[in-house]
Amino acid sequence: MRFFSGTSTIAAQEFAMTRNAAAAAIALLMTTSSLAFAAETSPTVGAASPSAADLKSLTDMRIGIVKAALQLTPDQEKYWPAIEDAIRTRAKNRQARLERIAELHENGAMDGLNDGNPVEMMQRRADRLIQRGTDLKKLSDAWEPLYKTLSDDQKRRMAFVSFAVMRGMRNAIEQHGGPEDEDE
Repeated sequence: MRFFSGTSTIAAQEFAMTRNAAAAAIALLMTTSSLAFAAETSPTVGAASPSAADLKSLTDMRIGIVKAALQLTPDQEKYWPAIEDAIRTRAKNRQARLERIAELHENGAMDGLNDGNPVEMMQRRADRLIQRGTDLKKLSDAWEPLYKTLSDDQKRRMAFVSFAVMRGMRNAIEQHGGPEDEDE
């Protein structure tokens, strides 16, 4: 009887540590995602835009937080490289779009949009949406095999982390109010 008592105590302690680690990771994600989106979408506040190294660091943190929250098993780890690659590609392409927007603002090209060719503007917008859709499709395709192997607990943590990220993105979009990120 003592063996089972000790085992359940150890299991309870491990569960508490795991739960605390996941909670800390999610709290960090929620904090950093809001700050990151604010930094990415509010360069006019007086602070300089984040550097490419800063954005890479934020992406690294986000990836680490998601992976830590999921607590992958060794069998599940084999699916992670494709997911990480898709996340990094999506972040890199988003940064390129933001840099292009900043460049247009700096060159005054955004001031003349009302006088510009609306067909060309729609075509550029369509191209950006296609790129974003391609990136999202690659990400969902990468997640699919891993998702099938997740336990119910891992799926709940993934849903929560996804919700936190989506909420942070929505808040950033609402604060920014720009047409570029309206459906991000």
